[in-house]
Amino acid sequence: MLLRALVTRLSDALGDRLAVERAGGRLRKSEEIRQVSIRLGDDQFDAAVDRGTVVCTISRSSGGIRIRSSRVGIDEWLRRLLGALRDEAATTEATRVALESLVIGNTT
Repeated sequence: MLLRALVTRLSDALGDRLAVERAGGRLRKSEEIRQVSIRLGDDQFDAAVDRGTVVCTISRSSGGIRIRSSRVGIDEWLRRLLGALRDEAATTEATRVALESLVIGNTT
């Protein structure tokens, strides 16, 4: 449910920087999310559902080359994702609105 809420709130603001892999086969897609990848600046935030557990990683790139990847707990992943979104929201209106919606609920 957490990943679905993130995807719903951030998809418009992040566009192609948000990639979602859903469960199901080629012909039948499910609403169930298997993996989410979010690129913000030089960081990539990945969360994948593995046998009912959410596995989170944060990667750092430089010049398009991944230089570091760390597996973190979901609390740390969310904290760092929200921090990166907050930094971007300082300059991007769409991200600011999405972040407000995510943190304080529907603002419309």
